[in-house]
Amino acid sequence: MEEEKGRREAHPLLRGGRRQGSYSHGFSSREMQSLSAICGTFIPSIPVEKRHVGSREDPPSKTIEAFYLASGSQHPIPDEVAELMKKRGLSEGVWLARMVLWMLGTRLGTLILCGGASCSWKFPFLHTFSDLCVEKREEILKRWSAQRSGPLFLPPFLRVVFVMLKIFCFFTFFSLTNENSKNPTWNAIGYSTDNDEKPSKTQRERPLQKGIIDTANQTESSLLTSLAQKGLKVTKDPSCSVYKLECDVVVVGSGSGGGVAAAVLASSGHKVVILEKGNYFTPEDYSLLEAPSMDQMYESGGILSTLDGKVMLLAGSTVGGGSAVNWSACIKTPRPILKQWAEGNKLPLFGSPDYLSAMDTICKRMGVVENCTEEGFQNQVLRKGCESLGLEVEYVPRNSSEHHYCGSCCYGCKTGEKQGTDATWLVDAVDHGAVILTGCKAERFILENNKHSKKKEKKCLGVVARSLNKNITKRLQILSKITISACGSLLTPPLMISSGLKNPNIGKNLHLHPVLMVWGYFPDSISDLRGKIFEGGIITSLHKVVADDSRVRAVIEAPALGPASFSTLFPWVSGLQMKESMMKYGRTVHLFPLIRDRGSGEVKEEGRIKYRLDRLDKENIREGLRRALRILVAAGAVEVGTHRSDGQRIKCKGMREEDFEEFLDGVTVEGGVRSREEHCNLYCSAHQMGSCKMGSIEEGGVDENGESWEAEGLFVCDGSVLPSALGVNPMITIQSIAYCLSKRMAESLRS
Repeated sequence: MEEEKGRREAHPLLRGGRRQGSYSHGFSSREMQSLSAICGTFIPSIPVEKRHVGSREDPPSKTIEAFYLASGSQHPIPDEVAELMKKRGLSEGVWLARMVLWMLGTRLGTLILCGGASCSWKFPFLHTFSDLCVEKREEILKRWSAQRSGPLFLPPFLRVVFVMLKIFCFFTFFSLTNENSKNPTWNAIGYSTDNDEKPSKTQRERPLQKGIIDTANQTESSLLTSLAQKGLKVTKDPSCSVYKLECDVVVVGSGSGGGVAAAVLASSGHKVVILEKGNYFTPEDYSLLEAPSMDQMYESGGILSTLDGKVMLLAGSTVGGGSAVNWSACIKTPRPILKQWAEGNKLPLFGSPDYLSAMDTICKRMGVVENCTEEGFQNQVLRKGCESLGLEVEYVPRNSSEHHYCGSCCYGCKTGEKQGTDATWLVDAVDHGAVILTGCKAERFILENNKHSKKKEKKCLGVVARSLNKNITKRLQILSKITISACGSLLTPPLMISSGLKNPNIGKNLHLHPVLMVWGYFPDSISDLRGKIFEGGIITSLHKVVADDSRVRAVIEAPALGPASFSTLFPWVSGLQMKESMMKYGRTVHLFPLIRDRGSGEVKEEGRIKYRLDRLDKENIREGLRRALRILVAAGAVEVGTHRSDGQRIKCKGMREEDFEEFLDGVTVEGGVRSREEHCNLYCSAHQMGSCKMGSIEEGGVDENGESWEAEGLFVCDGSVLPSALGVNPMITIQSIAYCLSKRMAESLRS
């Protein structure tokens, strides 16, 4: 009971709330005054009589009236925004934002950044930003968004600040919960975290508990005892700075690649240790609340971007990795891709019967089904729009039952039906004696000069890791015969580079499957399609945009968007417009085109991600956006739009075909807060691949066996080994590769 209590105190997700109270953000009173004014401009208090016709109720209910009157400047929103910025923002971005906030707290600084809007004919003639009326502040933020600043024509860093503050402000406002795990805006916008589906079976025992050591609940002495009880040999280093563990295999990361590799090797009779910096949750733990779920289960709390702010990235960071929070799509590696990798990249694995068999094995273990008996609202719209246009639409295989109607799998599947690695492969691994250390972060691989091989300069002896629990000061030195990096395309390269590897291909060739979204509004009173966008399976249908030469240009799918994520991505053009858009949240369908990107980026250092699209990528995304908008209109949307910063949209009632074509011609895909274009888009990515790709020593980070070209005994088993972008959801591909590579490792250990 004490262990369970400690575990629940350690992980806020289990309480379903969010800590409030004392703040450590360190913002000055001047900075906070400016930040509060900006939050109150993004989300102003609006008398209900000023709202436009067409809101959901007339006369408004008390909850709707309270929503319109609510302001982003109200306590504790500004302090929570500052706290989140400090915790999750890029350091230089936070520094830049704080400099702007400080300047806005002075009259001269406001004049420089805001121009004539800060002036008046009344004493003191010049005003600070917070002293201006909300209408003037709104116009200033609009100019920042469009990269137009004050009279000095400052560089476009004000757009960077605008986007950064907008994201943190709206995410906080629509996700912050009270002691009852409720947000006061949710009733007004029609959002609910209640899930009618119950766990498919009540679990008396947590499936992985017998193999888990949660370092968050350990002391240094109890950690030693726990390790010994799991059958691990532990010795203290004479310097007393580290504990040494011995095993056959150590795996860094527990997601799609790491989970499969751990299961295969443990099932082959080898002692396996898995390091996972995230925590372990089961269906009974999930709160379905956006903020704590993102904070506990995603890399950087789900607020992670490329250095130029062009792409927002989602990556799992929990036991099960991305498979625990993904959208369930289980698509096998397309045949044309297999052919290209086998022949063009000269990797025979992908043309072998072993790989095809591995995909079948993976799908069987994860319980993949081909059909869906009842689709959610967004997928109904996608299917209806395609059928109305005579376009082909396919069901998406999922690792859950065909009756699964959970729209919250992105926060962990509350019903327990989704079969991620935490419910499948890791269970197999633990059943064969594997040990999982949670809250434990790998720092570097242990490399020494290789005296026994002329082919590889280094030999990997294991990994050095530390607990994220500050009460455990000693490092863990885990010595192994085989070391596997499976911490994903964003973290494997930095870990390898910081360990001393010099291969220039490590960290390059990063592909992201970048997407832009479009939306369509379907009022309850008009549409015959029922439901809300947060209900039902997230991805159950897809449509392929195919070129004349049969090449797939884009795949159109539907996303998962909680109210906080929705508000951060949706274009802001005024406080009133944003509140009215949020009133339509539950019936505003989003679709996105996913492309197989030819452009690429790099990640050499943790959290420092660069990325660039090429010309064909932009053309394919634009064509995908145009097709998605046609689908929304054909399905009966009364209004459609893009996520371009100027709020590009068109009403469909009475719309002529030539008007719609003109609108489609105006769809642009320029992205990034540093773009020179007046109006820009913010890209998203939930798939990261290829940053330590399999290939020859001239172009790859690892060989065809997944082994480092430089260090014997160091392997990679995650999405970073993909030779190129895939073009579809990559979970099955990553697991199939990991299955084949770990089978080969087991053979090498056996021999």
